[in-house]
Amino acid sequence: MRRRLIAAIAGVAAVAVVLFAVPLALLLGRTYRDEDLLRLQRDTVAATREIDLSQQPGDALELPRTSDRLAVYDVRGRRIAGRGPALADAGVRAALASARPTDGRAGGRLVVAVPLLRGERVTGAVRAARDEARAITDARRAWLLLAAVGAGVLALAVLAARLLGTRLAVPLERVAAAASRRGEGDFSVRTARERIAEVDAVARALDATAARLDELVSRERAFTADASHQLRTPLAALRIELEALAMTNGGGPELTAALAQVDRLQSTIDTLLSVARDAQPRSASVDLGALLDDVQARWRGPLAAAARPLHVRVPGQSLTVLASPRVLNEILDVLLDNAHRHGAGEVSVTARAVAGYAAVEVADGGAGFAIDVDLAFERRRGSGAGHGIGLALARSLAHAEGGRLDVPNPGPRPVVRLLLRRPHGAATASFDELGTAPPLAPT
Repeated sequence: MRRRLIAAIAGVAAVAVVLFAVPLALLLGRTYRDEDLLRLQRDTVAATREIDLSQQPGDALELPRTSDRLAVYDVRGRRIAGRGPALADAGVRAALASARPTDGRAGGRLVVAVPLLRGERVTGAVRAARDEARAITDARRAWLLLAAVGAGVLALAVLAARLLGTRLAVPLERVAAAASRRGEGDFSVRTARERIAEVDAVARALDATAARLDELVSRERAFTADASHQLRTPLAALRIELEALAMTNGGGPELTAALAQVDRLQSTIDTLLSVARDAQPRSASVDLGALLDDVQARWRGPLAAAARPLHVRVPGQSLTVLASPRVLNEILDVLLDNAHRHGAGEVSVTARAVAGYAAVEVADGGAGFAIDVDLAFERRRGSGAGHGIGLALARSLAHAEGGRLDVPNPGPRPVVRLLLRRPHGAATASFDELGTAPPLAPT
């Protein structure tokens, strides 16, 4: 904003200086020329008082000493003394005809013609020519002074624009910094008032929004804590009952599977509760290769029971991402469960590096999404066709980890892609730009 404001004010000042200075420069040049013509005319009038055409024939006509080129003409326009055209030029003829002084320019000189009067009768004319270099020098000196003034005005305008830009930009930067801290979850931040009506109005609106968000988040966290307590108590009781049955009846595959599901449910509740409380460490990182090995071990059996092979492909080099292992496991479980329930054929999981990020793509051989992809990521209360709240939950978890979840190929043979940040990664594109990149998972 500062650069734009400086450029705008400097541009307006430059245009104003040009519109003012150019006409003034032309006017100054004409003024200096007219002043020199007036001085030349005055000097010539004074010289005519020393010129007498009534002398006897044969007497030499004496001209006053001057640095100007003087020439005397009779009433017929013939030069009778001095330096000048042999025959009267237009200025001299006009002076002889009108009995009034005339002026003009000729050959880079200022020229005046003054009639010689005897009584009320014109007896001749005096032509005077003076080099106009003095007028040009004076005009150039004035133009340089005018250019210096214009440059000074432009410099003052740029300085004022910088001061004004700072006066406007710094309050906005403070508001942006406060908004950024609120975005990180610190709703206690309040924006200082800057005594600029528009900026203060934005600050008041942001403060009010932060207060409402703080209240809303506090209520949701309190609800989450209460809900977790209510869920954990019956879940612990269920585990005790299952373990008691296992000890009484000697156990069996069904009880073992039930206990495994209880463990998974407990892990899911802990993960969701941790995310809801924003308790995940922001510096957590995980190696995708090792994590996908665990995912493969968990899902190979359920998919094999449905005669559906699972293929996991990871790059040869280590691929580390900034995310919680528990959250990533939860997201990938949702995606694989979605492929298990709604897809068909082979399921593949492919990890790769792309534009400074890491992408994990889950694909299957099914018909794809039966509804619009955007609707598939919305939570629905009804039991109609769709993918339930799983994908909506997975997307929320991905966003909580600073990643993105999208569907580059909705079907047939759909591909769901999880984009994650890498430590010290030089990202060359935004998540929105990566949304147009084609998937690499096998189809």
